Amino acid sequence: MKILVTGGAGFIGSNFILYWMKNHPQDKIVNLDKLTYAGNLENLKEVEKNPNYKFIHGDICDGKAVGEAMEEIDIVVNFAAESHVDRSITEPAPFIMTNIVGTQILLDEAIKSKVKRFHHISTDEVYGSLELEDLNKFNERTNYNPRSPYSASKSSSDHLVRAYFTTYGLPITISNCSNNFGPYQFPEKLIPLAITNLLENKKIPVYGDGLYVRDWLYVEDHCRAVDKILQKGKVGDTYCVGGLTEDINNLSIVKKIIKILNANEEMIEFIKDRPGHDRKYAVDWSKIKNELDWEPQHSFDEWLEKTVEWYKKNSDWWKRVKTGEYQEYYNKQYGKL
Repeated sequence: MKILVTGGAGFIGSNFILYWMKNHPQDKIVNLDKLTYAGNLENLKEVEKNPNYKFIHGDICDGKAVGEAMEEIDIVVNFAAESHVDRSITEPAPFIMTNIVGTQILLDEAIKSKVKRFHHISTDEVYGSLELEDLNKFNERTNYNPRSPYSASKSSSDHLVRAYFTTYGLPITISNCSNNFGPYQFPEKLIPLAITNLLENKKIPVYGDGLYVRDWLYVEDHCRAVDKILQKGKVGDTYCVGGLTEDINNLSIVKKIIKILNANEEMIEFIKDRPGHDRKYAVDWSKIKNELDWEPQHSFDEWLEKTVEWYKKNSDWWKRVKTGEYQEYYNKQYGKL
């Protein structure tokens, strides 16, 4: 089988390629990535010389590049996306282009190439926000209610994917996942930002009161979920993929990281909240459990410790990515903490 992975040099995409080539060594992988600030080919060093792996430097908004990458492809797994909410607030345009127009171009080329499956990676953020005291969870029937340019663009891409299934008969599946964490995550997101800042003896910026709740999914569990969907998922269906079953807020996560690194809670710096900050996400993943026999294998506390250890051991990797354009963005977003 030959799989096209878009955005395969990013955090989740690269973890997926490493997972897939380990667990399905007979398959061929084509990685199409634009190599934006968040794309890093260092993530894939262990497979770059594998004859079943091929990298193509290209943009999903470029129909010609997509068409060439999709030749003889059986399955498309679309990770390519602008994904950071803060950046979408500052500059929405790239999110509209990549997440909506890019998805449309991929879908068009998938029809031309007659792929056997187009799997679209999406987010629980399309469902909006819950109140802290709300015991409900997002599921596959939850109405869309995006509240940021990022989640609005991902909502649009989800609708496009479903429309191509209904209108053109393209065999699709969609997964809406919760917040991922693990190795190779770009340090603009909460967990790697907190870890690397502490390792650099810098304060950790925490928005508002820090009581924002997210559902956390270890990245390898996410890769396993996509594997299950590709093997057993029903064409045309959506699957919600979550991690934790109990609420945990951002401030608690930061304190856990501080404890793991034997630091002091004085390293927490509360900063002005971001506009339209979603209060709580919670994911009901009972459908994928009941229908595809998937559930998370990794507990949050255990794999948070292992993630901290990975960043400690791979300081060369994150020190290189925390320079240049990232530093300019960081100073603009958080000030010189």
